[in-house]
Amino acid sequence: MAKQKRPVLKPVKKKLSRPKLAKAAEYRHKEEALARPDVGTQPQFRKKAPPKTYRYDSSLAPSLEWDAGNPVREEGEALLRQLQEAATLDEAKSVAAKLAALGKPFLNWAGKPERTSFDVPTLPLFIHERLSTRAILETLKGHRADRQLGLFDLFADPQRPIHEQVLRAYEYKDDWVNRMILGDSLVAMNSLLHYESLGGQVQMIYMDPPYGVKFGSNFQPFVRKRDVTHNDDEDMTREPEMVQAYRDTWELGLHSYLTYLRDRLLLSRELLAPTGSIFVQISDENLHHVRELLDEVFGAENFVSQISFQTTSGFETSTIATLGDFLLWYARDKGRVKVRKLFAPQPVILGEGNAKWVLLPDGSYRGVTAAERRGEIPLPKDARLYIPDNIQGQGAASTDQTFIFDGKPYRPGSTSHWKASFPKGMEVLAKAGRLHAAKESLRYRRYADDFPYTERGNIWTDTLTGNFTDEKIYVVQTNTKVAERCLLLATDPGDLVVDPTCGSGTTAYVAEQWGRRWITMDTSRVPLALARQRLLTATFPWYGLKDETRGPAGGFIYKRRQNSKGDEVGGIVPHITLGSIANNEPPKEEVLVDRPEELKGVTRVTGPFVFEATIPTAMGLDAEPASKKEAPDQTANAEATIVDRMLEILRHSPVVQIGGGATVTFRNLRRPAKTLSLSAEAVVDPSGKGKSVRLDEAVQAADEANRVSLPFSGKPVALVFGPENGAIAERLVWEAAREATAKNYSHLYVIGFAIQPPARQLIENCEQAVGIPATYVQATPDLMMGDLLKNMRSSQILSVCGLPEIAVRGTKAPAHETSKEKRGGLWFEVELLGLDVFDPATMQVMHKKGDDVPAWLLDTDYNGLSFHVSQAFFPRTQAWDNLKRALKGEYEDSVWAHLAGNVSVPFEAGTHKQIAVKVIDDRGNELMVTQDLRDTK
Repeated sequence: MAKQKRPVLKPVKKKLSRPKLAKAAEYRHKEEALARPDVGTQPQFRKKAPPKTYRYDSSLAPSLEWDAGNPVREEGEALLRQLQEAATLDEAKSVAAKLAALGKPFLNWAGKPERTSFDVPTLPLFIHERLSTRAILETLKGHRADRQLGLFDLFADPQRPIHEQVLRAYEYKDDWVNRMILGDSLVAMNSLLHYESLGGQVQMIYMDPPYGVKFGSNFQPFVRKRDVTHNDDEDMTREPEMVQAYRDTWELGLHSYLTYLRDRLLLSRELLAPTGSIFVQISDENLHHVRELLDEVFGAENFVSQISFQTTSGFETSTIATLGDFLLWYARDKGRVKVRKLFAPQPVILGEGNAKWVLLPDGSYRGVTAAERRGEIPLPKDARLYIPDNIQGQGAASTDQTFIFDGKPYRPGSTSHWKASFPKGMEVLAKAGRLHAAKESLRYRRYADDFPYTERGNIWTDTLTGNFTDEKIYVVQTNTKVAERCLLLATDPGDLVVDPTCGSGTTAYVAEQWGRRWITMDTSRVPLALARQRLLTATFPWYGLKDETRGPAGGFIYKRRQNSKGDEVGGIVPHITLGSIANNEPPKEEVLVDRPEELKGVTRVTGPFVFEATIPTAMGLDAEPASKKEAPDQTANAEATIVDRMLEILRHSPVVQIGGGATVTFRNLRRPAKTLSLSAEAVVDPSGKGKSVRLDEAVQAADEANRVSLPFSGKPVALVFGPENGAIAERLVWEAAREATAKNYSHLYVIGFAIQPPARQLIENCEQAVGIPATYVQATPDLMMGDLLKNMRSSQILSVCGLPEIAVRGTKAPAHETSKEKRGGLWFEVELLGLDVFDPATMQVMHKKGDDVPAWLLDTDYNGLSFHVSQAFFPRTQAWDNLKRALKGEYEDSVWAHLAGNVSVPFEAGTHKQIAVKVIDDRGNELMVTQDLRDTK
């Protein structure tokens, strides 16, 4: 028998189109999106929308009792009437199916029967930051708009005037830019649905919700602290997206967890395209419950697969080790779901799989020997490995199919036939040396190199290696390889991917790598701070684009290529099958979607993206909501409820941590007897452990403070609470400070969820401007979560921080600037001196050094509307090192040293002659200060 040689493919040399920049290139998406307003337009924004009510399918109600007033009974009776009045058999069958659904099994929990609908605030999304790695790199070189690309182009900022943003926001379209959203995922998804009409446009949702297990295994409350102890007060957080999902922090435990998840799954379904998929990552603790929820929301008929993936090599246990987690894959419509098959290289293991038999050069064949399997004896030269495969199909042939091979007749079974056409196809197989004669039957010879890949199934055991070995920056950081496979399975380049649970930003990172559009969201500022750093400093391969005019949506370039050994190394691989050989057809070609053509010599960086937030319009005494004018009594009651709730929470958690181990404790909290602006009054115990002091004694002591020393540690203070749905306005602070001064309070605490920059500046200068020192206390949004949240002992519901302290000074032009005119111009540099943390008990300022913050950002031309990150600094880490290595020689080492420190790279004044500095502290809080460059010498 003649030896059959493997065909060797001659490489096709076709140049890939090179991006215009040889270094630091980026993908730009050509799709459009409705424009969102900049955060600076909040006070003027008036396009408000009422809350959206979502209703659950009444046939899924968890109560089937046939009593009066039961919605299921009403539904059942209505269906019975429809069944009696059905005009056709098909109509009757359809109604009968709906009636039968009422009796299906269901998952019930406390509160579910009463929750047939729920309301979600419909809030606009304001753009707070515009970020672009290329813009940062351009700034490092001192590039301005008159050189190469303008910086606003690099930020993908259309520079819409204020009046257009206010009057026409969510009407006109701008170029697509990827998005990171700070806010409750429920509110953010509702905004996408009803402000932007993104329903039915999302191709994939990747959701990694809390597993419902111990607190510390699901989140981290600080940027640089990953070790979190369960039930340790110091490690607690009060951020809703984190807190809401952990059963140990919910009043109803697992019941509240299921409600939380069910609501978000419902909105996820509304966002998905007809071809879309959702992947929910979960552990074995609540896998069964989450699958039942998905069955209920998406329908059991749209279940696609339950994927198991390995996360650990196992730990010692008294029972059995848990080695991995799970992915639940559901389609919006399984009949139309988009699927791109994934293939994994199939290693050749002698004696296993496709390598059990050996075809020798002389045409003889045998099984792999034990010595060959153990590696003691090498395989004969030019031997080919194969496995005898079935060549019979089910179903008896209509005629006799006796086939003579090597002089011996072979027949298929009595209820079978030859898969290859008889006799021609069988003769072709014999001539090609593809038949393997067993004792009484023929088999098909499938070589190990016919298709050296195997289709990936739903068990992934290789997720312990590769990307998973990267250093973790977040305690529950999603395995990059897992998220990547889901994305490649269910999307194409240019498709839109949404992650309601940002975490460390793995989904956004993977989507950026593979040219997908992305939106990620989280209520916690800590993971968003980490994700921004991760994306800004990331590098990716440049995959060739089929159509550059369409961007990634035009698809990647895939080619068939072989190395010198004849191994397939390209993205297109021939799949030789029995049918292709028997019918003399070219083999089918499989596309390995994870192997597009890569252009060497180009460092791709993250494209421009924006940081948004669901922060409503600022409100104060001079900005009454429309609802107050329409229903003043209801609004007054709502405001009273907010104050009462804040007071109740502060009584349970009265301690405010102000850094450096210092705390302030509120005692004797109550409403003032008569007030125009203030919300509450209290006594402050600066030690956090002092005895309670009666308020009247504290007031008397305050009156005598100028004559005698205080005999106790308590101090009478005033408190004003900001609006529940809005930012604190300057007028509110002004009026509260005047009243507090008039009533001889010693200090004013302004407590709110968000604050306007002018209001923050007034608080910092309140003692000089009004006569009373004031402190802004940042409240985490979970205080608005209502009765479901337990009142924890933790003091982290409130945090007190001052503004960043900076020094702006004139400096020389950078060394790389060769223009004589530019070198003679005025250049500036900014130094972050530290972060001011105030102790309101002593009125002393504690300084955190500028090189001891997780991150700080600089906008060299701040326009007062949104923050353009011109330079980004990560003093504690080597975040820029990866990009530094990739761009070796492009920038001097001193440039990278700047980005790891607290002094900026020199820059020229921009159009607005104003800079802004934003510092991200350990809790993810963002503290911003601005300065006019015209005041700098």
